[in-house]
Formats: sequence, C-alpha cells, structure tokens
Amino acid sequence: MTANTYDMIVIGAGPGGYVAAIRGAQLGLKVAIVEREHLGGICLNWGCIPTKALLRSAEVFHLMGRAKDFGLTADKIGFDLAAVVKRSRGVAAQLSGGIGHLMKKNKVTVVMGTAKLAAADAVKVKTDKGEETLTSKHIVIATGARARELPGLEADGDLVWTYKHALDPKRMPKKLLVIGSGAIGIEFASFFNTLGADTTVVEVMDRVLPVEDAEISKFAKKQFEKQGMKIREKSTVTKLDRGKGKVVAHIEHGGKVETHEFDTVISAVGIVGNVENLGLEEIGVKLDRTHIVVDEHCRTAITGVYAIGDIAGAPWLAHKASHEGVAVAELIAGGHPHPVRPEAIAGCTYCHPQVASVGYSEARARELGYEVKVGRFPFIGNGKAIALGEPEGLVKTVFDARTGELLGAHMIGAEVTELIQGYVIGRKLETTEEDLINTVFPHPTLSEMMHESVLDAYGRVIHM
Repeated sequence: MTANTYDMIVIGAGPGGYVAAIRGAQLGLKVAIVEREHLGGICLNWGCIPTKALLRSAEVFHLMGRAKDFGLTADKIGFDLAAVVKRSRGVAAQLSGGIGHLMKKNKVTVVMGTAKLAAADAVKVKTDKGEETLTSKHIVIATGARARELPGLEADGDLVWTYKHALDPKRMPKKLLVIGSGAIGIEFASFFNTLGADTTVVEVMDRVLPVEDAEISKFAKKQFEKQGMKIREKSTVTKLDRGKGKVVAHIEHGGKVETHEFDTVISAVGIVGNVENLGLEEIGVKLDRTHIVVDEHCRTAITGVYAIGDIAGAPWLAHKASHEGVAVAELIAGGHPHPVRPEAIAGCTYCHPQVASVGYSEARARELGYEVKVGRFPFIGNGKAIALGEPEGLVKTVFDARTGELLGAHMIGAEVTELIQGYVIGRKLETTEEDLINTVFPHPTLSEMMHESVLDAYGRVIHM
C-alpha cells in the first residue's frame, strides 16, 4: 500500500467522521480523515457543546435569582456576557484539542484541507502546501450541514444572526426575535430570555417544538410563556427591514401582517447539507435536495462511497452521526452491523425546562395503526423533583396495548435529557411494560417518575 493509499478515507471530522475514523483504526484499517476547518466539526466547536456551556451559565444565573427559595442569600446578581462566552469557547477548544489527541493515539492520518472526489476511489485535497490525491476503495462522506438561510432573512452578523453569531455575541440583545422553535431556536431563546432579553419566538407550524409529542409542546409553551417569552405559532416572518440598530419584522398570521421592532434577530429555520463542490454529481452520487441518498447501511448508489450524519438526512443529531460512523467502519472492515433505526434515536433539547423523547409520539403511534395505552406522571408528584425545587414537568409513555411494547417516551422537566436513556435502552432491549413495572427504581430519584408513568398506563400508578 503506497503512502497516499488507505483502507478508508473520511471527509469531515465532526462527530460522525472522527468516530468513523477511530472505529476503523481500531479494526485495523489504515485511515485518513480530511477536515477543512475544525477537528470535532460543528458539534464540538459551534453546536452541541458550546451551546450547553452557555445554557449551563443561564441555568446557574436562574438558580441564583431563586436563592431565597432555597433559604440562601445572593445579592447584586448579574452576569458578564463576555465571560460567559469565553467559558463556552474554552470548553469547545478543550474538546476540539482532545480530538487531535485521539487521532494521533489511533494512528489516523489527519489532512487539513478541502476535499473533492476525483473518482469513486480517489479524493483530491487542497491544502496550504498545494494539492494531493488520496486513494481508497472506501470513502465516507461526513461533511455535515449548515444553517438554512431564507431569502430576505439572511444573516449579517450584526442585526440578524445564525447560531454561530449567537454563540459568540458581540452584545446582549434587548429585544430579540427568534425565527423557528426547533431545538436550536428554542435553546437560544431560552438562553437570552433567562439573561433578560425581551424574547419573541415565531414558529410556522401549529406548535413550538413541532417534532415533539403535542402534549409536551403544549406544556413547553406554557412554561416558556410563564418565563416571559412571547410565542407566536402558525406565523411566518415574511420580511425584515433593517435600519440603524433595529430590525422591523413583518410577521404574518392568519392572512394578516403585523410589524414589530427588534434589535436582534436569530434565524433558526433548519439546515442544509454541505454537498457543494464535493464532486458528487460527477461520480454519480444521488442527491435529494441538499442531502445524499443512502440505504439503511449508509451506502450511496456508488459502490465504496458512504454518507453519514447530517449529510445523509434526518434526524440531524450528533449521536446519530456517531452511531452511523461506527456502523460504516464495521461494514468496511467486513462486519455485519445492524442498521440505525431513526425511531430508536433520542432527541434532546436543552432549554428550560429540558425536553427529551424517543420513539413514536402518541399521535404517530395511532397513525401507524397501533391501539395504545398511555401513561403520564407529573414532576409535582415526585419527592426528588420537589426537593430540587423543580416541580414543573411531565413524563409520558406510549405502549402497544396488544403486546406491551414501549412505542415512545416523552419528557419535559429537569434533567430529562439524562433520564431519557433509560427508555432508549428499554426500547433497544424490546422491553415490555411487565419488565418496566417489575424493575426496582432507586429512591429518591427523578427516575421514579419513569416507573410511575408506566404504572399509570396500566392503571397501577401509586403516587398520583
């Protein structure tokens, strides 16, 4: 094997690409990974990790404001936005540096540059030193995605921001408009609202967090409004008039247009895949709008070319990308990995209160023809939640009435992004209601609500 010939080449070093590279190396493959910007990709540098660092600061600030509730005193509470952002960037930098160490440890060749497929088995990379060609019978595309920009609502970094600008804000918004209430939009709305911004969220669908169970969305809206957010559903921002230090937004609802003035707008209207300038069409890789068409094993129409993560379509989640990366590496090494099932992947939103879910919503389960049993348990009935001072929340479970299969679980409240994994494992192990009912949950914990929700679905709830 020549110096520039590899068993596997990965394009993109985000949570899909770098994990694929590590797993490939573990399996004895000679691996190269090409990255044009940051090891760790968007997730570590400009997404999952730094947003959680910001939201942690907002959470602590929120708790400081509630000090009296806990018998504590906290005077002259305030925040330094620059320091909050500096901490967030430091966390991202620490983890990004760790990826470099993992590449070296696993003997993965890192090539910093811009990649383009020259053929189904060749990648041309433009680097600072010129151009080089890498060859392999197996090429994994993991180039991720970027923020979608709608005509007239384009970001300028001054008055109109994408998530990148919001992660490194040059000022604190006073009157903020967030367009889109998916995970990205609602997390930034939650962060800036907690720090005191007058926040309005506009959502084109009929409810906030539209991918969640309708009951959870309704609960979330109520909590957001209690915190002072203005939520406008079934509404569209049709135009932004930009002036000096202000933006006038034209918001349409029910055929009527109103104008409202803001000093900052965050556009969070989805993502588009990074498919440009990769040479995909030239070698015959099929695209569906801005995503690569793949089969259940992440194989494209071209033998030896794979696509994982955001570039391969929904759900657009880092943990889905990582799992696909492992599966593809094992496939290339001659293994027989199970395909990734989208309904087995949990979604987590780190707003306040947190939201998490896995599997089918109640409505979706009914659409699919299931007869369902539904259980619910409120945080107010849980001792640990009350002790934490977090009595607002709900755990909801959906079962197949015929077989007892856990079809879906939906949560809102403190730490549900950690709790959801219990149900994820349950679904993976094909757990039934009987298994969950007969499991002993530790006390006092928030996890007891998971038990009680199952009990409620079968008419056996204890503490409600």
